[in-house]
Amino acid sequence: MRIAVIQMSPQADKAQNIAQARALIEAAMAAEQPDLVVLPEIWTCLGGDRAQKFAAAEPLPAPGGQGGEAYEFLRAMAVENNIHVHGGSIGELAGEKLFNTSLVFNPQGEELARYRKIHLFDIVTPNGEGYRESATYGAGEEVVTFEMQGVRIGVAICYDLRFAELFLALRRQGAEIILLPAAFTLQTGKDHWEVLLRARAIETQCWVAAAACTGVHHDAGGEPRYTYGHSMIIDPWGHVVAKASDGLGFASARIDHELTARTRANMPVLAHRKLA
Repeated sequence: MRIAVIQMSPQADKAQNIAQARALIEAAMAAEQPDLVVLPEIWTCLGGDRAQKFAAAEPLPAPGGQGGEAYEFLRAMAVENNIHVHGGSIGELAGEKLFNTSLVFNPQGEELARYRKIHLFDIVTPNGEGYRESATYGAGEEVVTFEMQGVRIGVAICYDLRFAELFLALRRQGAEIILLPAAFTLQTGKDHWEVLLRARAIETQCWVAAAACTGVHHDAGGEPRYTYGHSMIIDPWGHVVAKASDGLGFASARIDHELTARTRANMPVLAHRKLA
């Protein structure tokens, strides 16, 4: 299995973001021929005001139903390229609230999984910038995995990375790979992004594939907000095996299932766990 993580620089314009995602997926297919592509967090509308976020969001259909523009774009990418597509996350419109939601499609265009981000980003960064994701989005509750090519894959989103108990729950549900779309801030990312990703891979003995936003966008007041990028794929021993350069692009790696099995057999940390 080969995975490609797509690194985007989305703005508040949904149509332009979809065009950017299409171009990057096509480039990754031409260069790497992955079996699975992973987009970053909330790539359909990053920045802007509350009204723009709601305008870009989509109600999600029942399985097999017709979805909105981003939903159908993701499904089409899976079918046209004969691959699995993890759609990063998009704004899910659910009545009067939004959810930060991941979607996964198989090569037949069937939805395999949807995951609502559990941990919401309500923090102040070291330079004083405040973020309050809960002002716009509701929190999910369900731990979600899906199966691809006989392999169990877990899903999380961005700030979830700081909560090791979620990753342990994914491992306990049988995950061998964990996918993490993100829009990590520059301030937190430069110090914590790679450290946390490697820690989660080591703790769970899973492959971790993280697709990130990069560059600058603007908040509701027009202030610039910077995302860190550095999309990467990490093996179960904690080695970074692929990393995207600065700017738009992608990184890919082949998943070695024998390495996963060997790592877990030689150091059976899940069996040794005492407290949780």
